[in-house]
Amino acid sequence: QVRLVESGGGLVQPGGSLSVSCEASGLPFNRYGMGWFRQAPGKERELVAAISWSGMRTYYSDSVKGRFTVSRENANNAGYLQMNDLKPEDTAIYYCATDRRELRPTLSTSLNDYNTRGQGVQVTVSS
Repeated sequence: QVRLVESGGGLVQPGGSLSVSCEASGLPFNRYGMGWFRQAPGKERELVAAISWSGMRTYYSDSVKGRFTVSRENANNAGYLQMNDLKPEDTAIYYCATDRRELRPTLSTSLNDYNTRGQGVQVTVSS
């Protein structure tokens, strides 16, 4: 059974930093791309970052580009999202997800190409 468990997050003041982690089990993690999504109250789920199965390709939405960094450690079946210069509009529940397709040759930025299985972690940016 595939399982993704997010950890980290929390409350931070504007301009601060947080990191969230995702631990995967039940699948060969090193064969699947990974995406980080967020969903704020009343808003649609948004893909904010993604990383290919090899780690060679990354994607960032315009809203987080230059502030967030996505990474992965395949040896530890783990993915990470480092968030810097956080803004109140970054407040949301953050989820990790794996690509539906094994060893995708490209990096998908389509929400429909990801299976979201984690429960998510709350990130709140407020003074």
